[in-house]
Amino acid sequence: MNPITNPYAPGAGTPPPELAGRDELLRAVDIAAQRIRAGRTAKSVLMIGLRGVGKTVLLDRMRDAAEAAGIHTLRMEAPEGRSLPAILAPQLRQALLRLSRSEQAQALGRRALRALAGFAKSLKVKYADIEVGIDFDPEPGLADNGDLEHDLQALLEVAGRAAQAGGTALLLFIDELQYVEEEQLASLITALHRCAQQQVPVMLVGAGLPQLPGQMGRAKSYAERLFDFPFIGPLDAQAAHRALEVPAAEQGVAFADGAIAHIVDATEGYPYFLQEWGKHAWDVAAASPITLADVQAASITATAALDESFFRVRFDRLTPNEKRYLRAMAELGPGPHRSGDIAALLARKVTSLAPTRNQLIAKGMIWSPSHGDTAFTVPMFDRFMRRIMPADDWRDA
Repeated sequence: MNPITNPYAPGAGTPPPELAGRDELLRAVDIAAQRIRAGRTAKSVLMIGLRGVGKTVLLDRMRDAAEAAGIHTLRMEAPEGRSLPAILAPQLRQALLRLSRSEQAQALGRRALRALAGFAKSLKVKYADIEVGIDFDPEPGLADNGDLEHDLQALLEVAGRAAQAGGTALLLFIDELQYVEEEQLASLITALHRCAQQQVPVMLVGAGLPQLPGQMGRAKSYAERLFDFPFIGPLDAQAAHRALEVPAAEQGVAFADGAIAHIVDATEGYPYFLQEWGKHAWDVAAASPITLADVQAASITATAALDESFFRVRFDRLTPNEKRYLRAMAELGPGPHRSGDIAALLARKVTSLAPTRNQLIAKGMIWSPSHGDTAFTVPMFDRFMRRIMPADDWRDA
């Protein structure tokens, strides 16, 4: 079949042609955003889930809906090694410039820009990675104490007041929140709590790996009452079928009996993997319908593509000790696994492996579902580790 019309879209944050199985969550966030805009209470939302479940796609879809409704948004990603003020300041500047052009919000929008100037100037010494254009002179005493927790409260409150004056709200969309240091998370939580107490229309919609609720709880004990933490998992069978069938049908292509069931079984319903298998099945098939034999052949090329991109990019960031730790986990299966069982395979004490485990958690490769347990954050990574490190000499490496 024509590869140019192949509808499937595997990629990091690439929107699938059919966003199946997420309607309820999209509606819940839209309702929360509209309540905030109307001056009513609503919890901020932090989506959690493994890699490849579509959290980034959902964030972008939610942001598009908010923008279409006239709500002002900020879209950020928290990479490793960057501070929260550094990723927040440039995006907030853009939002405030838009707000300051509104006649109703002009005065408060400009005051918020002065607050941002003081915020960036006072915290530049502590967070040297802050780079933001300064459009106004700082207002003395406004968000310029040099203390992130205090200044972020003042900054978000005055920014929210500007949005309120303009008849709108301010929504922060932040991806990869697990990379924000807990001290900075605590400041963000405090600022959002203050906005909620003052009924200032500011809301966070975030996404992160499964360790994020624990990080938020350690940062501020009341975080669980301030946020909803919907877990984003693989698609159920019905939604997975729809994610594959609808895009093909729009191109006049069908699947033969058993073909989609084989893909769903092979991918376990993970959205990224569904797109990868769909793409390769399309390219393998000579004509409609895509057969079970086509899908079985595509499984080989789809797995190879994942190994060279989705999995490999994460594997290459690991140290030799980290690779051995993950290979021991893989030997035990998909998990979760007890830390003691992993240590036993490596003939090491649990305490001696703690630094390696902590490094892998910091890199977002594993997480702890409960005390003493360890699990992969990347679906099917155990299979990949067994493929890429098949020999048994990893135990003694």
